[in-house]
Amino acid sequence: MTPRLNIIRRRARQNPLMVAGILICIAWIFVSIFAKYVAPYDPLEQSIMERLMGPSSAHLFGTDQLGRDVLSRVLYGGRISLPAGLLVVTSAMIIGTIFGAITGYVGGMADELLMRFTEIFMAFPIIILAMAIAAALGPSVRNAVIAMIVVWWPNYARIVRSLVIQVKSNQYVESAQAIGASPLRILFITILPNCVAPALVMATLDIGNAILIFAGLSFLGVGPEPSAAEWGRMVSDGIDHYDQWWLSAFPGIAIFTAVMALNFIGDGLRDLADPRTRKAVG
Repeated sequence: MTPRLNIIRRRARQNPLMVAGILICIAWIFVSIFAKYVAPYDPLEQSIMERLMGPSSAHLFGTDQLGRDVLSRVLYGGRISLPAGLLVVTSAMIIGTIFGAITGYVGGMADELLMRFTEIFMAFPIIILAMAIAAALGPSVRNAVIAMIVVWWPNYARIVRSLVIQVKSNQYVESAQAIGASPLRILFITILPNCVAPALVMATLDIGNAILIFAGLSFLGVGPEPSAAEWGRMVSDGIDHYDQWWLSAFPGIAIFTAVMALNFIGDGLRDLADPRTRKAVG
């Protein structure tokens, strides 16, 4: 066995939850991509004769109020929820990193204005502000994602700004300034690579939170259209039929497993990125 495989094997033994999270995420990604071949039925196919049927051999997760197969809709739901969470966090991280890096490096009035601007967004609960923006834009997947990006990027701007302020006082940054490097080169080549790791770890943890918030927006009716196979929307549909437990239980379990798996991965990456934690685990 090569040394690299030995390292991977040792890390896996040290953090089994991270391995479990990776396997669950791979399973959801695989199922979402190949839902067309894995799902037993079309998620939009209706059958009035089979409406509100409990779990059975024909429909393992039962059927909903329109006779649609719940298992097929849960499998197709990953095609909306997972990409939405990833898109929100990726876009918010890029926007927040650029703004936070520039203001942290420049300082002065620009820094103060951006921090006061971000505090306006952070003064409201994320779900409330995102719901208000999504309701103003209109219910759709695109508008829900835009609303979440608007309220999400200030977190990354603040953390990257604080890291840039710490790093820019190091000697290697002063050396780059002494040899005549341009401010943009110093910021994006010298400083920013030393600030990205914490933001990436935070992003991994945030993907699960973004999926949860996106499901919350769908649950409140400001996400995808009612016919869409999306986990939050499916949980909302089950409220009117509370005695048919399978309508909300199975999409709720899907949200739970995806979010917990991403949190396991984020916690594992955070431990690996922290030298003190890595040494203690080792």
